Amino acid sequence: METLEFVIYPDGRVQEKVNGIVGTTCADVTAAIEAELGQVVSHQPSSEFFNATLHQSAVATTQATFSEW
Repeated sequence: METLEFVIYPDGRVQEKVNGIVGTTCADVTAAIEAELGQVVSHQPSSEFFNATLHQSAVATTQATFSEW
């Protein structure tokens, strides 16, 4: 499950937590929100940020020969 959590402090700071988004795509998801919130002071990537989404594809090539004995 993908979730965005925001904590707004009394002094106006906003803490954003992203869960369930693997890899660097979380930056794409949050870019528009961060642009509207204002200046980004720091980033702390989670372990999910450093994970890579695996894409596996398999191609099988077969060759059939017919021989008459």
